Amino acid sequence: MSKSCNYNCESCSTDCNKRGKKDFSAKPHELTNIKKVIGIISGKGGVGKSLVTSLLAVSMRRKGYNIGILDGDITGPSIPKVFGINEKAYGSEIGLYPVESRTGISIMSVNLLLKEDTDPVIWRGPIIGNMVKQFWTDVVWGSLDYLFIDMPPGTGDVPLTVFQSIPLDGIVIVTSPQELVSMIVSKAVGMAEMMSIPIIGLVENMSYFHCPDNGKDYRIFGDSHIDDIAQQHNIETLAKLPIDPDLAAACDKGEIELYKGDWVQNISQVLEDMLLVEK
Repeated sequence: MSKSCNYNCESCSTDCNKRGKKDFSAKPHELTNIKKVIGIISGKGGVGKSLVTSLLAVSMRRKGYNIGILDGDITGPSIPKVFGINEKAYGSEIGLYPVESRTGISIMSVNLLLKEDTDPVIWRGPIIGNMVKQFWTDVVWGSLDYLFIDMPPGTGDVPLTVFQSIPLDGIVIVTSPQELVSMIVSKAVGMAEMMSIPIIGLVENMSYFHCPDNGKDYRIFGDSHIDDIAQQHNIETLAKLPIDPDLAAACDKGEIELYKGDWVQNISQVLEDMLLVEK
């Protein structure tokens, strides 16, 4: 502690044992009961984080669990489009209510609040972070077995807000084969480790393309580096998702729940085991 200390920690950058540890945790809505909260993150955008979030939600819903998706990617929300949701969320003096998908998955996204889906969200970081936090505190999620949070990419304000304010039971980190992306994923892993957030494992999207004509797999984006990262950080590689035109078409049509493939089956089993351990 500095001799000139005025005991105002917020205005001081000195690291000392007198610095108070502020509690940023937030409580969910009083009518909300969620057993497991899972974050899906990535080091950068465009690697399929929202896709993995959607696939996990659909997979767990097919197993009979009550599922919710909190779309935390405020400036690039895509979850409503993937699920074919066009109606808007509504609220009352009690709170804000999520919209249900055709199979009963509860979804909250900023696009469900905007007048037009194409309206841009031009907000600064702290405001975006507060919006994600409000989706946790003000939304009446009801009783859920799993709430999946589709987080914005990177290691900035909003992921930090989520890590500090929402009690995550674990995170799934999504990457793609390019070496540059893999390097950035290491930053996301490092952030989670620094924040003491359990890492469930890694998922590599766009890992390969399976040619239906000759039965061969082609690594369009180069050789995979995900196993090296997993070994380096002593975490598990959960899945390697192929480039699937049928899956892309299902997302474009808002029919992700009708897609027959289950590339995240191994992850679903890991998540199910997390819940069953407590029973």
